Amino acid sequence: MTATERRQAFRAVLAGPGCVHPASVFDAVSGRIAADLGFETAILGGSVASLAVLGAPDHIVLTLTEFADLIRRITRGGAPPLLVDADHGYGNALSVMRTVEELEAAGVAALTIEDTLLPRPYGPEATALLPLAEGLGKIRAALAARTDPSLVIVARTSALAVTGVEDAVARATAYAQAGADGIFVTGLADPAQLDALRAATGLPILVGSAKAGLGGAATLAQHGARVALQGHATFPAAMQAVHETLKALREGTAPKDLKGLPDAASTKRWQREEHYDAAIRDFLGG
Repeated sequence: MTATERRQAFRAVLAGPGCVHPASVFDAVSGRIAADLGFETAILGGSVASLAVLGAPDHIVLTLTEFADLIRRITRGGAPPLLVDADHGYGNALSVMRTVEELEAAGVAALTIEDTLLPRPYGPEATALLPLAEGLGKIRAALAARTDPSLVIVARTSALAVTGVEDAVARATAYAQAGADGIFVTGLADPAQLDALRAATGLPILVGSAKAGLGGAATLAQHGARVALQGHATFPAAMQAVHETLKALREGTAPKDLKGLPDAASTKRWQREEHYDAAIRDFLGG
């Protein structure tokens, strides 16, 4: 699919009646595996990107250039329509415009811009939100910067957990009126909160984190959620697999006796060997 087709596919998910769980991906191969498994969408979280590029925790030390470069590798590799966590947009509203330009060019289907005060300011650690006017300016800037109208711009707020439902609804309403395509929330504690956000905005809701026991995708869909994250377990699983493999080799296990390796057919499929073999036949005389 082209970038526009992937964006249209993501919009179809938001417009549909169900709620999907995106695949958490971090490189070209993980994106291809997600596509092979039939995931409707994929997501690159900010914490995952920081780990993949820097081996660092999610303290907003990754640069926009590094983020966009990683995204390009994922989208060109054939991942499902990709939603990315663009954090605070790497600065003020002008920086948000640059962020949208770069990530649109990198092939994302959708991106979130959040109203959390980032990076962490000096002083005691506490999550704080931007003033509504500043958060709204960022969403307006993001919308103004896109050139492909099918690119999905999602306003993200942490207000449910920080300032409460009333403020979350007020912020989501303002972002919706500005033209945001969806609302991404974290800290969901009750499906009634989804109902309030949906009633106030009329927009599809994307759920980043929620209290345990609220129900699965079918339940969330009934309350207006269209995308619900399941965390980012794939990258930690990959780290553990690398550790176990290197540890076994270090301790003397022969390569042929290693556990957990994919079979040859899977490796060939994930690296699209048939495609390259055909190109060699067609263009290299063999």
